[in-house]
Amino acid sequence: MNNTTGVTAPTELLKAQKLANRLDTAFKLPFIPFRIGLDAIIGLIPGLGDAVMLIDALRIVYLGKRMGLPPGLMKVMLRNALLDFGLGFIPLVGDIVDFFYKANQANVRVMEKYWVSQNKDAIDANAKSALEAWSAKQQ
Repeated sequence: MNNTTGVTAPTELLKAQKLANRLDTAFKLPFIPFRIGLDAIIGLIPGLGDAVMLIDALRIVYLGKRMGLPPGLMKVMLRNALLDFGLGFIPLVGDIVDFFYKANQANVRVMEKYWVSQNKDAIDANAKSALEAWSAKQQ
């Protein structure tokens, strides 16, 4: 969320968003309105695929820590990553769950909500300023 009035999302959040999109929603499946990412594809490799994807999921958790999320939110993010990892070990069921349970996207939403809660006044001021500028152009 970059703009001209100085309300900018932290680098950690932007990196996490990009990584989560790659892991959870990078590819659109043909003929159905559904997106999957590398997590669902690489997760098809028994054991190794899930372990590799856990490392990437933990990178998002680490970015949350660097962003300064409180311990309670860090626990939620870690639980999401470990749940996705654990379910991946159940044959077939784990692969199906990977298509629907987007743990990385969920963790980014945790980060986004926290950042917005910490920057609400600046975001509101920015929105008000943008609305006033737009309104002035309309007259």
